[in-house]
Amino acid sequence: MIQTAWVFPGQGSQTVDMGVDLSQIPAAQAKFEKAKQILGWSIVNVCQSGEDKLSHTLYTQPCLYVIESILVDLLKDRGHQPQFVAGHSLGEYVALYAAGVFDFETGLRLVKRRAELMEMADGGKMVAIMGFKREQLEAEVEKNPNVVIANDNSATQVVISGTPEGVDALLSQVKTRRAVALKVSGAFHSPLMAEAAQQFQAVLDAAAFADASIPVLSNVNPCPTTDASELKDRLVQQMTGSVRWQEIMAQFPELGVEKAIEVGPGQVLSGLLKRAHSSLLRDNVGTASDLDRFVGSEVEKELVLA
Repeated sequence: MIQTAWVFPGQGSQTVDMGVDLSQIPAAQAKFEKAKQILGWSIVNVCQSGEDKLSHTLYTQPCLYVIESILVDLLKDRGHQPQFVAGHSLGEYVALYAAGVFDFETGLRLVKRRAELMEMADGGKMVAIMGFKREQLEAEVEKNPNVVIANDNSATQVVISGTPEGVDALLSQVKTRRAVALKVSGAFHSPLMAEAAQQFQAVLDAAAFADASIPVLSNVNPCPTTDASELKDRLVQQMTGSVRWQEIMAQFPELGVEKAIEVGPGQVLSGLLKRAHSSLLRDNVGTASDLDRFVGSEVEKELVLA
């Protein structure tokens, strides 16, 4: 059997109309209805409403969690099961759901509160930078107390996060091929989220976590674990800690992973894997038509390098 990891994208991968085709599947309909009861609004309607509304953290995170969780269920219904799971930022909640750490409703309530707290955060700035010298960047971050590397996505792509003044000062000192300011309300994955993290911890403390049935590689600690208390602690740290995605990807070959399936909209994580570890087989499952390709063991015959 091919060793497989399922990876789940986070905020930024959302697209208008994502998940709408899934709403015709009875099992997915039940999940959409349960989500509407918890959230007070319709996932499908928001995904069809346009980019402006969908891009708000308050809506983006629950939408991604619900759609990706539905895809997890449908893949498992077709007999598929990963050996490892990992999710990028918000995607880590779907990874935990896939590993049986909590049920769908518990996960959605956590994501709902997380999104509310992050939506309320302000006074920060995040910028994605590509094409830079790693040594220079790390040296400038070390000198600047108001900026951190929030997402270490690959050797040539990171997201920095901090105060607007601190981020602008760092960018003036680091030569980059491209720098793109992200449309977010605050400095996510930085110490500026400490207050939100403190409030969120009370919500996490009340949530029931079980040991994972599948090892999970977490954002703040890429070492796989199944321990419930450790996984919960890592989620608390995630609010203020860096997403160490480059290290997570590096773990896959070490763990014997031969194939990575990105479960969710887009191909952001697949693209990072392609550039960093081109020998890994890759595929994506984000739509109902993608699911149709995953029938029994036939997917093993169809999988090719993307």
